[in-house]
Amino acid sequence: MTGNATPRLNREVAAAGPKAPVRIVHLGLGAFHRSHQAWFTQHAGDAGEWGIAAFTGRRPDAAEVLSEQDGVFTLVERSDAGDTFEVIGSIVEAVDGNDVGRLAELLAAPSTAIVTLTITEAAYSTDAADAEHSATPLGRLAVALAARKENGAGPLAIVSCDNLAHNGSVTREAVLSLAETLDPGFADWVMANVSFVSTSVDRITPRTTAEDIAEVAAACGYDDAAPVVAEPFRNWILSGTFPAGRPRWEDAGAVFVEDLEPYENRKLWLLNGAHSILAYAGQLRGHATVAEALADPLCRDAVEKFWDEAARHLPDELDTPAYRAALVERFSNSRIAHHLAQIAVDGTTKLRMRALPVLAAERAEGRPGDGAAGMIAAWVAQVTSPADVKDPLAAEIAEANTLDGDRRTRALLELLDPGLAADPGVLAQVHRLQDRFTASSTSASR
Repeated sequence: MTGNATPRLNREVAAAGPKAPVRIVHLGLGAFHRSHQAWFTQHAGDAGEWGIAAFTGRRPDAAEVLSEQDGVFTLVERSDAGDTFEVIGSIVEAVDGNDVGRLAELLAAPSTAIVTLTITEAAYSTDAADAEHSATPLGRLAVALAARKENGAGPLAIVSCDNLAHNGSVTREAVLSLAETLDPGFADWVMANVSFVSTSVDRITPRTTAEDIAEVAAACGYDDAAPVVAEPFRNWILSGTFPAGRPRWEDAGAVFVEDLEPYENRKLWLLNGAHSILAYAGQLRGHATVAEALADPLCRDAVEKFWDEAARHLPDELDTPAYRAALVERFSNSRIAHHLAQIAVDGTTKLRMRALPVLAAERAEGRPGDGAAGMIAAWVAQVTSPADVKDPLAAEIAEANTLDGDRRTRALLELLDPGLAADPGVLAQVHRLQDRFTASSTSASR
């Protein structure tokens, strides 16, 4: 380096110290993992014993950039009061997700104690080909677990950090299915040696922009090609066992509980459910971010109606009113540009967990469930352009969009739940609520 060139961030520039040994393997290297699990690991009291080797998902880009920086990156905590900057060094190896050989090598090592996952909700569906051809993150994981079995490396924990109800159980069933495909004896080994930890994770982490990169350079005096921006709030609740040990994440505020389901439902319904409403209704009304959509009275009213319904099915000890108030404050943070288009992807998967349970619970108690049905109606109204839909069932959505009126709505509801599509009352309800979002969309303020 010569002259007055700005240095590129690395461990030496950051004075980050030596790398911790790899004891955690992560699948799904992205912004959320870096703002959440990587942050909690860095802030554990025994962080020096727990390095993370993180594997990308679909593309190698993030691994390539982070490798050039020795795994370190800047976390920008952004609030209305301003920004703070922290270098995170808990990722000690960043790897292309297609490198199954390196994944198997790491899982075959007895020192590896934990595998964490942020592979998105849609990635938990499996078929027989996944295990044999390493076609998906879980397929690659199955191959690597087989290497651990063959090496006699002992037990470990798999920790799902995706927004799935009962994510530990879902992961267990998926991994066992793939293991059975490879070898029934392997499935028996998984049942005896692998624990599946359920979690509820929470930290709003929008996509990094070129402006964010420039701000880090100006404020910190180095070039970071991979900073992450997040809100100050973070939350991690876990339930399960760690047979080979774990970091002291509780030092950083993580909470370990026996029964995760109430916390899981609170987060999936109130936070993620509101995000879905804002994503679909907000885009219909010309908004681009969560903060913009929440400021729209129609969108805010739709969120509050859904929250009223969901709150009836959460235990009192969770203090739902305070949680709702905190969400309003978080969503209103105008300096966090959480884009609605980012939230809207994979709607068929997300709505099954966010809208359908509340709608079923309301109808079971004799109420119409207009708040939950409104989320579905906003999705139906928003997915009108097949070219814009990013969803595991995008082809089926495109086919439904060739139909008209009731036939189109029925076909879309079929993708969420055949029972909904067969219920004339739900069909009429969705039509009625859909009109509410579309009638004034052209006149909505931006």
